[in-house]
Amino acid sequence: MNLSLSIEYICQTNLNIYDSPSCNRLATQAKGGRYLKVLSQSAEMAVSVCLVEDNYPGWLLKDDLKWLERAAIGYQAIAFSRPEIESKLPEIIAFTQNAMQQLNCYLWGGTLGPNYDCSGLMQAAFAASGIWIPRDAYQQEAFLEKVSFEELQPGDFVFFGNSEKATHVGLYLGNKCYIHSSGEKLGRNGIAIDELSDRGDEVSKGYYRQLRGFGRVVKSYEISRDEVFR
Repeated sequence: MNLSLSIEYICQTNLNIYDSPSCNRLATQAKGGRYLKVLSQSAEMAVSVCLVEDNYPGWLLKDDLKWLERAAIGYQAIAFSRPEIESKLPEIIAFTQNAMQQLNCYLWGGTLGPNYDCSGLMQAAFAASGIWIPRDAYQQEAFLEKVSFEELQPGDFVFFGNSEKATHVGLYLGNKCYIHSSGEKLGRNGIAIDELSDRGDEVSKGYYRQLRGFGRVVKSYEISRDEVFR
């Protein structure tokens, strides 16, 4: 099935997007209803694609092309004011807490649930309220407005990693607690609430030692159609 490289398509079902044409490792997931553009069809078993809402690149199995339908109208980003975003934070926090109540485990590339990776949970929570943010933790850190520890409010992001980049992210709940989806090796293999201090258990303390900073969503993500994150 050949698709036009200049047309936007809508996913008719949930789809996996992979990080290489071999399609052996998940990069992200596309919920039914998301917009997608095909960038190249040169690989044998997959096509190079870009998810329009966050301009996130990846590879889609050619067998899944049947689940794409040409969009009658191209994707239109919705702009939210800062007060509008603030008004949605309670439902965004509730999304993460409800997700924690479902049986789940950590899934690299997961954005659909019940299994998420760290930044996938953050993106899914905000997208459920119509607010788009970038896909990966380091992209989210660069996009958000930086805030200090003293300025932290529920709904802010907590970033962890090394001196070079953010590699993990959680959502601040207040009272020095944050919710996040963490892996099996260094975390809890799923969604849990941890303490932002050096007095918690080994998992909390381990992440606290990697603390990088904090950020706040003050706008919905928009980007030139010609730009793709790498």
